[in-house]
Parts: sequence; structure tokens; C-alpha cells
Amino acid sequence: MAKIAKRLQAARGAFDGKEDISVEAALSLIKANASAKFDETIEIAMNLGVDPRHADQMVRGTVNLPNGTGKTVRVAVFARGAKADEAKAAGADIVGAEDLMDSIMGGKIDFDRCIATPDMMPIVGRLGKILGPRNLMPNPKIGTVTMDVKDAVQAAKGGQVQFKVEKAGIIHAGIGKVSFDEAKLAENVRAFVEAVSKAKPAGAKGSYLKRVSLSSTMGPGVSVSLDSATGN
Repeated sequence: MAKIAKRLQAARGAFDGKEDISVEAALSLIKANASAKFDETIEIAMNLGVDPRHADQMVRGTVNLPNGTGKTVRVAVFARGAKADEAKAAGADIVGAEDLMDSIMGGKIDFDRCIATPDMMPIVGRLGKILGPRNLMPNPKIGTVTMDVKDAVQAAKGGQVQFKVEKAGIIHAGIGKVSFDEAKLAENVRAFVEAVSKAKPAGAKGSYLKRVSLSSTMGPGVSVSLDSATGN
């Protein structure tokens, strides 16, 4: 733990006085100070002017990052017949119906994204208390309840990121790896911010985008200027 503390302390020193800088400057600083022995994830956190306790202020959606996330996403699909075959051909890791439900109810959840065809929702609905808290419940609003199984699986595998505002009005997600080229990371950041901006709910009043911060998995965060994050 002492080594981790020293590394973090050194990184924090390099970040002192760095506030509201450009996306590129923030990424350069983060990459230069990422010293973990693994390829850290670059994470984005956005503070929004919403109160998610009100239904008309909920922010939720998906974004296809232009350069992917660098993460291998395991996809499970609830489907039967031709749609099950379509899911397998598209690269789904797990495909099933009642057998998949039984596996999940037995505690086996070895996937990161769950997709279902509409006819499977009576089965999937029984798993709400298990999948819901893990943010894995298929939802038509984010394209995970669909007959277009092929596109849904390929999007999940290709770097699609889901986002949902938390109770404190914060959205966070991984948008790439430290090993990514800086320009590609910047492109991913702006694509994510744009998607969240477009998802502004009707009930949001006043300032919507309040703060955007970037960090690496093991490093401190740095706030970036809203103009730079939005590409203005």
C-alpha cells in the first residue's frame, strides 16, 4: 500500500493547479502520470444539473465511441430460433432462454451486457432484482430490447458505452485506455460529452453541463474546460 500511496502522491503533485484545462492537456497529463503496471482505463465523470429522483430529469442513453473502449465486452442474449442463431453469428458470448435464466438465478453472471428480443421479456422480467442493480437489465430505450440482434451485439462488441445518471447527478464511464493515442482519446471524450448533451431531459432547468473531469483508474482527476469538452 505504501508504494501505491507514494505513486498517487507524486501524481497529485503533478496535477496541482491544473483546473479547467483543455481535453488534450488533461489527457497528456494523465498519460504522463499513469504508472500502474496494467493498461489503465481513462475515465470521464460529468456533473449534471439534474435531480434523477424526478422522472423527467433522468438521463440515460448509449454512445458508440469512434475508437472503442479497449475493453473486451462479454454479451449475453436472450433469444430463440433464428434470432438465437443470428446472435451467435454476430459474436454473442452466451445465448439462451430459460436455460440462461436458470443460470443467472443460480448466481452465474459472466457477461457485461445483456440483450433480449421482445418476446423474451416475460422471462427476463423475472431477473429484474438480479440484473437491475447491476445495470444489466435489457431496456428498449437503450437498444438492448430489440429484434435487430445482430446490430445490438456488434454495437456492444464494437465499443458502445451505456450511461445513466446516478443519484447525485453524476455520470461516469470508461472511454478508452492509457495506451490509446491522445487524439483518439480526445475524440472519444467529445463523442461521449456530445451524447450526454443530446440526452438532456425536458425537466432539466438552468445549467445542464456543470463539470467534466478525466482521470485514469489509479490516478487523480483533473477538470477540463466545458468549451474544450464540447468542442466549442
